[in-house]
Amino acid sequence: MAGGTYKTVLEPSDEYPHEPDAATNYNESMYLNGFDVDQEVGGWFRLGNRVNEGYAEMSVCLYLPGGRVGFMFGRPKIDTNTEMRAGGLAIDVVEPFQHLKVAYEGDVVLLDEPADMSDPRSAFRDNPHASCSVRLDVRGISPMYGGRTVFADGSEVPVDAEKSFAKAHYEQHTKVTGTITVGDEVLDLDGLGLRDKSWGPRHWQALTWYRWIPIAFDDGFAMMLSVIGDGAGGSRNSGMILDGAEYHKVVDCRIESDWDDRHHQTAMRCWARSETGEEYEVTGEVISLIPLRNRRTGPDGVEQLTRITEAMTRFRCGDRSGIGMSEYLDQVVDGVPVGTDVG
Repeated sequence: MAGGTYKTVLEPSDEYPHEPDAATNYNESMYLNGFDVDQEVGGWFRLGNRVNEGYAEMSVCLYLPGGRVGFMFGRPKIDTNTEMRAGGLAIDVVEPFQHLKVAYEGDVVLLDEPADMSDPRSAFRDNPHASCSVRLDVRGISPMYGGRTVFADGSEVPVDAEKSFAKAHYEQHTKVTGTITVGDEVLDLDGLGLRDKSWGPRHWQALTWYRWIPIAFDDGFAMMLSVIGDGAGGSRNSGMILDGAEYHKVVDCRIESDWDDRHHQTAMRCWARSETGEEYEVTGEVISLIPLRNRRTGPDGVEQLTRITEAMTRFRCGDRSGIGMSEYLDQVVDGVPVGTDVG
């Protein structure tokens, strides 16, 4: 509840696709990541159904030994929102809030220098491709965090589709096991990660910038830290700490980052305070980063460019070592990501 005005609802049926809103930019997406701490390998997978626009956004990103990345992105055509299955990637619900399966059959481009993806056309043309097969089981190790915000009486909160990133969103820390095969290379994954789901209207340009950091240290200690620019020079800071089998809400956090000459994050220093009053200091060191982008022509005819840097990152909190992601989104104005001077 927020001041008795709103409440958050989440039902097992929300694990499955919803009836799309009328908004042209309706998006229903599922995202999952998983990393093996000892091997420092893993990956993330996303399907975003934009059925009212006739396509899905499909992404497969694999962090391979030695800093290499295997990557594939596509916009396969879809005409229904009844399943999360497109472009060779499938995400199936075995048991809501408990067990998902991820499968991929297709190609990936192999990047010895993942930063090459700043120019996608050249990256896909100039680097080798390999066949890829993924079979993963994703099992929850935590409660669910988030859901759909409604008024206290259960009625819908109005959403401005042009300014929306999602009307509903939830996350969960997970255990991820299975096999990733790239060409002749086979990775047996026994790791931890985080998965999320969102639905509702989305433009990637709806937010000025954000820093999203999901981390797993072990199956009883994990966290997610989120800092979102508010467009007015400030930020909204939130997240959660998994302590045993229970989530504690993050009431405040900070993320300070180091950058290279391409404005890619290389390291970060994080601080968070939970609702219990406990404080956490976390340091991160990027292992491997790939820059991605989204382009959209706005209502005024001006092209808008969004950059998202996706980095497998090594973390420490006290004497604990973990692994996870540092995902940084920035709108790019005059060639500069707007959030790099504040987060």
